[in-house]
Amino acid sequence: MAEEFDPVAHNRAAWDREVDTDNEWTRPVGRELIARARAGDWSVVLIGYEPTPRDWFPPDLRGVAVLCLASGGGQQGPVLAAAGAEVTVFDNSPKQLARDEEVAAREGLAVATVLGDMRDLSAFADASFDVIVNPVSNVFCPELAPVWRECFRVLRPGGVLMSGFLNPDIFIFDLAALDEREEFVVRHQIPFSTLDLPEDERTRVHGDGPIEYSHTLTEQIGGQLAAGFLLTHLAEAPHHADLTARYMPGYIATRAIKPAGR
Repeated sequence: MAEEFDPVAHNRAAWDREVDTDNEWTRPVGRELIARARAGDWSVVLIGYEPTPRDWFPPDLRGVAVLCLASGGGQQGPVLAAAGAEVTVFDNSPKQLARDEEVAAREGLAVATVLGDMRDLSAFADASFDVIVNPVSNVFCPELAPVWRECFRVLRPGGVLMSGFLNPDIFIFDLAALDEREEFVVRHQIPFSTLDLPEDERTRVHGDGPIEYSHTLTEQIGGQLAAGFLLTHLAEAPHHADLTARYMPGYIATRAIKPAGR
């Protein structure tokens, strides 16, 4: 019998390789950004290169318990810690978490790191966090309903979930035609996963990179609402590295709250 494919294990190894090949989302922040964050001048991204609006965060981060969900790489977590938050970084890649540990050691920051699948936050008790920061990463997760349920559980009443994700419409195009010939060829139905491609094509186009899942807006936004969240803000931005940016926003960011008394 063929061994069952494990997307979590595959993507863990794939993101470890992304660290080895210096993917831009694996590069730790420098000393200057940490110094500025300590002085109160800070920002982090949820989508592309767009700074997350400061009013999405509490006005003062000192003592605020923040979970950086699937957010390893030594970027968001250390900046928020330098701004005064009590930060835990949760990620599926040991090497991505090592980036956060590297910055924390270099800068004398208290940043906790936890390895795991974003669908299972059982490492944390109920109502452990005030804020969850989840940059574009659920594209590597097979299903989202457990993610939103777990986020709701570990947030305190009144807590905030900020999530960035991909507009599923960008997945309708044939990626090889887009990248190799700059042609917009509609090919895929949504929801789509790179696992849907023939294995030889997936290897040719995506190499040994992470498996991606498009997810529908029903899964993304409807899933947050179904878990009990109340949506307060939504923003869009062009994908920073995709030709679809000429015509449509490729990124979506949402801010939602866990109602008081829940």
